Amino acid sequence: MDRRIITVFGGSGFVGRYIVKRLLEAGYTVRVPTRYFERTKKLKPMGYLGQMVPVHCDVSDPEAIRRSVDGAEAVINLIGILYERGSRSFMNMHVVAAKNIAEAAKEAGVKTLVHMSALGANKNPHSLYATSKLAGEKAVRSAFPDAVIFRPSVIFGPEDDFLNKFAAMARILPVIPVVGTPALPEVDLGKGSVDFFGDGGPKFQPVYVGDVADAFFKAVEDKALAGETFELGGPEKYSFRQILDDMRELTRQRVCLLPVPFWLASIMAFFMQFLPKPPLTPDQVRLLKTDNVVSDDAKTFADMGIVPNCLETVAPSYLKRFRPPRKSGEFRRFT
Repeated sequence: MDRRIITVFGGSGFVGRYIVKRLLEAGYTVRVPTRYFERTKKLKPMGYLGQMVPVHCDVSDPEAIRRSVDGAEAVINLIGILYERGSRSFMNMHVVAAKNIAEAAKEAGVKTLVHMSALGANKNPHSLYATSKLAGEKAVRSAFPDAVIFRPSVIFGPEDDFLNKFAAMARILPVIPVVGTPALPEVDLGKGSVDFFGDGGPKFQPVYVGDVADAFFKAVEDKALAGETFELGGPEKYSFRQILDDMRELTRQRVCLLPVPFWLASIMAFFMQFLPKPPLTPDQVRLLKTDNVVSDDAKTFADMGIVPNCLETVAPSYLKRFRPPRKSGEFRRFT
């Protein structure tokens, strides 16, 4: 039997694990370049012996990239970072690495290249993250014109660093900040309530990780998608506040939401950026000033025949573990 090899850069990450699993189930041999073999251990049980092949590769080394894509039928690039550290800058990871991967794939005669960018990459000229993602798209298009590019909104799923992060914060913090443009107090005398939240913060269109994996698999299988750019968003749009409200309801937590204006968030982020894993950086604050939703004229899941899942149908299955135990009549696990 001929081995159909697909190389997946970033295959050991959150989104990568779902894509690798989808490819292994379809019978492909999946090659996963990595600097640390330990990160690929969770991938091995997804296929039969030898079907998932980890290879040592530093994406800053063009020769290592060429070895990783040699003989592959398709290449998927999922490499991305949310904050910069040393040589792992937005320029190096989102532009230089993407360019080297695309050039190596073209030289190796790879039939299909699928590149993951980010929703809003073409809408926020003030964010280094967004501008580097857009520059990465252009570099990929220049080297591999038929590449398929996906721009997903914020991705959620059982191992996400989005809903899980806020649910974990709600366990230990009395308040969670909602970054946005707070409104002047408007008192509703009929209800006796005061609304400080304004527009509820930036808008998001959360997309389920399983649907993103289906899109990447479709791009590998369907050659008619070559050269296209797709924006991937879920079926519903939410403000930042709405997402946190839904999280509170699903987890039954009583944490308060605190509106924080952009100027104050920028000050907070300036100090947070020096933490080992910063929860917020100044660049992310600039990114939050633009809604993260699908453009009206963009190609989407519908153009691939995929029906995306709603946040409400998936999130309860993994957020319920954050629910506090009832006072009586409910088993509590101590760890």
